[in-house]
Amino acid sequence: MSDEQMSDEPATTKGPSRRAFLRNGALAGAGLVAGGTAARAATPDPLITEVQDWASAFGDPVDAAPYGTPIRFESHVVRRNVEWLTESPVSSINFTPIHALEGTITPQGCAFERHHSGAIELSKADYRLMINGLVDQPLVFTFEDLLRFPRATTTAFLECAANGGMEWGGAQLEGCQFTQGMIHNMEYIGVPLKVLLAEAGVKPEGKWIYAEGADASSNGRSIPMEKAMDDVMVAFFANGEALRKEHGYPVRLVVPGWEGNMWVKWLRRIGVYDAAVETHILQVSR
Repeated sequence: MSDEQMSDEPATTKGPSRRAFLRNGALAGAGLVAGGTAARAATPDPLITEVQDWASAFGDPVDAAPYGTPIRFESHVVRRNVEWLTESPVSSINFTPIHALEGTITPQGCAFERHHSGAIELSKADYRLMINGLVDQPLVFTFEDLLRFPRATTTAFLECAANGGMEWGGAQLEGCQFTQGMIHNMEYIGVPLKVLLAEAGVKPEGKWIYAEGADASSNGRSIPMEKAMDDVMVAFFANGEALRKEHGYPVRLVVPGWEGNMWVKWLRRIGVYDAAVETHILQVSR
């Protein structure tokens, strides 16, 4: 290919080539941006040129908020309930403000909740986890016992089986918070369930586990042993801190890849059985 053919504007072409057009367009765009910026800066901005209140006095001291909370300008970023959705907010759902969050990790304080008898206060000192059923040695763990086991970390996405349900009968509320907000994604730290099951010794006929919560509704779900021995976690930290009360403090089950009603909160018992346990309610708190 000759130098003439490689030029942006070949001698045989009267108008500009595609390459020249793109180059000139980029230069023009850069000029517009620069010109616009210069025009906006031509008039002094009092927020810059005048001393503002926040630069005229001391701010809050380091001990003003021993546990940090969002600044008041972000007070709109909150979970929201729908009053008419259930008979009582004690047994109901609120929604993650996914439209106002960034990144892949959901702050615990914004992660949606689902309860059947309300979020309970269960202290670490009063916490117990029993493993019984088809095991060689039934065991009861305190919270301190769990802390002595090797820990694992996993980032897991939870989605309620009813997510999107606000649109099943046609759009009922505006905004993705209400249509798709029954989700959250957090980093969990805890003990792999298979470690605790190995400690108890699962008998060969043990094919299912039944995970039960400590709240008043005693909700529970059955999980196949294959899943229990895979990546299920008995978790007590999320996003670098203790679980929040509404997320099952002090201990919850994390079942990656499976619907949220499997993630039993305030976990108090793991029963090992030869078949799935039929429960009186289909959805547990999460």
